[in-house]
Amino acid sequence: MSSGLYILTGVALFGIGLAGALRLNQPLRKLLALNIMGSGILLVFVSLAYRGLAESPDPVPHALVLTGIVVAVAATALGLALMVRIHKAERKIDEQKAGQ
Repeated sequence: MSSGLYILTGVALFGIGLAGALRLNQPLRKLLALNIMGSGILLVFVSLAYRGLAESPDPVPHALVLTGIVVAVAATALGLALMVRIHKAERKIDEQKAGQ
């Protein structure tokens, strides 16, 4: 029963993140929306690995979710680094235009 609640929560998180990714224009908010989508996917994946109290959960999906968390953190760091570089480049271009 509780597994179904976690699956529904994961689907809701994915839907909220998808709506944010499609509707928002700011890159930071879009990146956060993508992180929310990823969290929803990971929650659903862990919930599907649950087999009940009598059996132990499947360790393969849990290992894949841990790998997914590491990849999500790395992708977020890359996205933030790219945003900083783009912001600095745009600011430099604006300063050059203002100096002319």
